[in-house]
Amino acid sequence: MDGDIVEELLEKPYYIIDILPWQVPADSEGQYFKMARYFLRPPQKAVIVKKFCDIIIKLNCYYDLSLYQDTDQHTDNPPPEFIEECMASGIIVHVVVRSENAMVSYDGDDHYMTLYNPSDRLLRLVTALAGSEGLFVWKNNTPRS
Repeated sequence: MDGDIVEELLEKPYYIIDILPWQVPADSEGQYFKMARYFLRPPQKAVIVKKFCDIIIKLNCYYDLSLYQDTDQHTDNPPPEFIEECMASGIIVHVVVRSENAMVSYDGDDHYMTLYNPSDRLLRLVTALAGSEGLFVWKNNTPRS
């Protein structure tokens, strides 16, 4: 398996694993950007990253995973400490669920993860894992530019 799978999956339909229960409309009267900045500062960011790590670590109990730190360098079924180290580092991490041809991505500058191309079974599992961490999963309906 090489980095081509990451590029391929980035073009597939996706869901958002988020601290919010659904997408904030562009014309919202709320304070989305202030909220986003707040949750990306310490100590709030560390709490969110820990929840994301725990989802990936638990997901690895059910599926073989390949963690890509870039499109070429990857580790198969990495230990929990390695997952935590990578996700806390602020780099972009892609976690390929090999048997499902799906992927979870996290950009260290975001307060959400992205789930690409999930089967119904994988989506149900990730939704349950996210819920156990107080997070939400919703389908992104924004067209790609």
